[in-house]
Amino acid sequence: MTGAPAEHRAFADADALARGVAEWVCALAQASAGAFAVCLSGGSTPRRLYQALAQGPVASRFPWSRARWFWGDERFVPHDHPESNYRMAHEALFSRVPVAAENIHPVPTEGLSPQAAAARYQAVLERCYGAETLARDRPLFDLTLLGIGEDGHTASLFPGEPALEEKRRWALAVIGARPEPRITLTLPALASSRDLAFLATGPGKKEILARARAGDRALPAARVRPLGRLHWFTDRAAAPQ
Repeated sequence: MTGAPAEHRAFADADALARGVAEWVCALAQASAGAFAVCLSGGSTPRRLYQALAQGPVASRFPWSRARWFWGDERFVPHDHPESNYRMAHEALFSRVPVAAENIHPVPTEGLSPQAAAARYQAVLERCYGAETLARDRPLFDLTLLGIGEDGHTASLFPGEPALEEKRRWALAVIGARPEPRITLTLPALASSRDLAFLATGPGKKEILARARAGDRALPAARVRPLGRLHWFTDRAAAPQ
């Protein structure tokens, strides 16, 4: 599997993006064979998407029993904490649709150190993937959803941090880049995806999106190059000219 030219799509506004991408995600899942592995992102734009997935005709057509859910990063806080990416996805999506608990794979954040949590999450990913080494012809995820910060970070991969150079491990503890420790998937793990979509809304993202889409390697988001197809989904306010 090799990377394909990126798709760029601008929606009228954040709500239109959520509805349109929800339909797109549903179509991908319906077209897939067997388990459909999704890597989720935190943030307000993904929240709208998750809410759209849980509504009406999309929810009724989505193959919930075949989907497997993972996270690209997590703050090292309890799952019921207001800043937890797991809590956000649970409230916006999982509490509203027929998803079996065994198909949801949150990052562990209690009763162990951040480093141990990263190692345990990598073990979860390896078990679900069925191997300890990523193969170029078999992606870890069918779909990865990512955001982009105004500094160009994605997941919890921040500019200038050593985690950007990790080649072997799939998950790392990130200490010191933000006030709270975080667990993040690494570039190789994020790139092991059949389809990978960046979601961004608002005028504050316009400049950084233009740099990322142009391939500015100082930005972590620009360094994510999936094995399969890359998509940039924005609203009109965020879309580079």
